[in-house]
Amino acid sequence: MNKINLTMLTDFYEITMANGYFRTEMRDKEACFDMFFRKVPDGGGFAIMAGVEQLIDYFKNLSFTQEDINYLRTKGYFDEDFLQFLLEFEFSCDVWAVPEGTPIFPHEPIITVKGPVIQAQLVETMILLTINHQSLIATKANRIIRAAKGRPVMEFGTRRAHGASAAIYGARAAYIGGCAGTACAIADRDYGISALGTMAHSWVQMFPSEYDAFKAYAKIYPANAVLLVDTYNVLKTGVPAAIKVFKEMKPKKMGIRIDSGDIAYLTKKARKMLR
Repeated sequence: MNKINLTMLTDFYEITMANGYFRTEMRDKEACFDMFFRKVPDGGGFAIMAGVEQLIDYFKNLSFTQEDINYLRTKGYFDEDFLQFLLEFEFSCDVWAVPEGTPIFPHEPIITVKGPVIQAQLVETMILLTINHQSLIATKANRIIRAAKGRPVMEFGTRRAHGASAAIYGARAAYIGGCAGTACAIADRDYGISALGTMAHSWVQMFPSEYDAFKAYAKIYPANAVLLVDTYNVLKTGVPAAIKVFKEMKPKKMGIRIDSGDIAYLTKKARKMLR
């Protein structure tokens, strides 16, 4: 992905405090900050670390632009000496992190930042939002993967993510958690996470019948004929139409997908019909 300067993605008080340190004897004082969490949601035992790569990119691109300085000048809080300091800012802290994909536990440091306090406290907001978001998704994905007991699980979170970055990094975090692939094409392009998918309900609705829609799809994609069977009625029309196409077309790989309704009940019933 293209690297973006996110230096100003911080709580404003991080900058007012930096100015305060700059104007006192605390200016060059060294500080050490640890990130940790207090408990695993829902008593899950452990969480999964994710988001470190994005933090590294953030640290490498930390610098205040002239546009940033011009904005800060309009706030009326900062003198020119401090603004010049920010314009020449270079991040020099030492940072330690638990590797991505590693199980992490409450009350243990997962990120440690050590260096001049002005710098060390400035990055707090970005560290929290990056690690919190991706580790949350990686942890949830890992629980689902373990519950699946070896069956592959896909990530489909893009259309419900809170913005573009959340969609892309969410797909990445889910992969770290153990997902086999994603519906997010850009995550495949940028991170090599296998983009997977078949059809939407609109495909089925474009044809005179489910049978016609399934037959056309199986003809085009015989190596991955996974058919969406819940557009109208899963058990009465969807699965029977899929079975008919499978028998006629004999695709190399075949399967059905159910996106709605009582998934557990419908899956069990459909499985019996497909045997």
